[in-house]
Amino acid sequence: MKPADLPCSTHPLVTLRPLERSDAPAWYAYLADPAVVEHTSWDLRGIDDLQANFDDYASAQPASPIRLAVVLRDGGQLVGTIGFNAISPQHRTAEIAYDLSPVVWGQGVATSIVDAVVDWAFQRLGLLRIQATVLESNERSIRVLERCAFEREGYLHSYRQIRGRSGNFWLYARLAGVP
Repeated sequence: MKPADLPCSTHPLVTLRPLERSDAPAWYAYLADPAVVEHTSWDLRGIDDLQANFDDYASAQPASPIRLAVVLRDGGQLVGTIGFNAISPQHRTAEIAYDLSPVVWGQGVATSIVDAVVDWAFQRLGLLRIQATVLESNERSIRVLERCAFEREGYLHSYRQIRGRSGNFWLYARLAGVP
């Protein structure tokens, strides 16, 4: 993806750029923090577990996942990622996913980048529906989605295995053209 094709972050602390393999150590460093993954489905045993993701992100296939780096404007340090999984060009849908380092928690970064990336996906990618699945215990992410005009659509019992245990998730969605 060319920089002109990327969503634009208006948040004063961060900007977005393509995620690169060289970001793996910084990405893994904050994903290794138990507080970061406590309410997510990440189950990494080492940095090598991230490597297969980069192959998927590098693919030019229309249904390939997209992941962007969230970096500090000052210094360029990776402090998060955001993107789409389960992209369906046929149905014009995708599932949004994001993670952030604790160094930027509580500063409005998640809300700002979710809004920017969702608007971009509706306008540039032509998506009609963006959904999110969020572990029922992830209250921070639930608040982000609700602030970004996602609507709760349902409850998914035992939807994913979370580090060896069944996890229940809320399903949220936002539709193009619906404020």
